[in-house]
Amino acid sequence: MNDTIIYAVDFDGTLSDSQYPDIGKPNRVLIEFLKSERAKGNKVILNTLRTGILLTKAVMWCNVHGLEFDAVNENLPEVIEEWGEDTRKIAAHY
Repeated sequence: MNDTIIYAVDFDGTLSDSQYPDIGKPNRVLIEFLKSERAKGNKVILNTLRTGILLTKAVMWCNVHGLEFDAVNENLPEVIEEWGEDTRKIAAHY
């Protein structure tokens, strides 16, 4: 995992136009970039304040646009294992 790049990305105002609690237009450039990074073996974490049904809708919206996540609002399993527990702070390179 030492060569793996971890990206943590917000939803409202980043992956989509800020229309909270609704969902705005997609940031296609960022979505395509993150998809290409995952295809290279890098990791993407959705790090958003959304919870419950609003979080579910955001994740589903991303999936419709072809973007999947390695974790949502938590650290990657391998990071948790390395530290022995999860923390409130998401570990990411970008």
